[in-house]
Amino acid sequence: MTDRPETSRSRRERPAKPALTRAGIVAAAVAILRAEGLQKVTMRRLAQELDTGPASLYVYVRNTAELHAAVLDELLGTVGPAPAEGSWRERLERVLTAYTAMLFEYPSLARSALTARPSGPHYLNLIETLLALLDEGGVPPAQAAWGVDLLLQHATATAAEHSAEASEEDWDALHGALRSISDRTHPRIAALGDTLLAGAPEARLSWGLRALIAGIERTAVSD
Repeated sequence: MTDRPETSRSRRERPAKPALTRAGIVAAAVAILRAEGLQKVTMRRLAQELDTGPASLYVYVRNTAELHAAVLDELLGTVGPAPAEGSWRERLERVLTAYTAMLFEYPSLARSALTARPSGPHYLNLIETLLALLDEGGVPPAQAAWGVDLLLQHATATAAEHSAEASEEDWDALHGALRSISDRTHPRIAALGDTLLAGAPEARLSWGLRALIAGIERTAVSD
């Protein structure tokens, strides 16, 4: 007797898919970011990964911008608390440096972070940590409130700038322009030359943060 071909399993016999949750959606988005880059973190790609339809995701995430902000917030959980050792200024700089280093790992996310508006628990924890350190240093509350925004803008812009894919030819052209400029028409640029572009990204970030912290301490918020 001829064996009958094995029939396909009915949908009722297949294992049920895990229920969608916001946490699960964000975790899947982070996995896609790490494997494929932020440009692939779309509703369509995420739906494919989760074996569902894009419309199902909108119950948990309003749009791609909110999804990217949620991904950023999730990765902010890797920044960690302020270190215990050092002055408040040193610990403040280390927290901001850790934040920037996280963005350096994900170049596309660094550029997106310039306009992203995260509001999750990790972002709020980061703000609370920065405010606590500024308060420890005796920075007035209004200056601390505005200062946190300024510090994060600088750290984010630094990561975004150095994550940009500028070609070697572009850098060579810029260096060449600085070296060949006339000291009659641009005396200050000619005097500084390559110093304008000198320094490792880490060194420039550190100097910028220290300069901003010093300014935040001393600059009152006007009414």
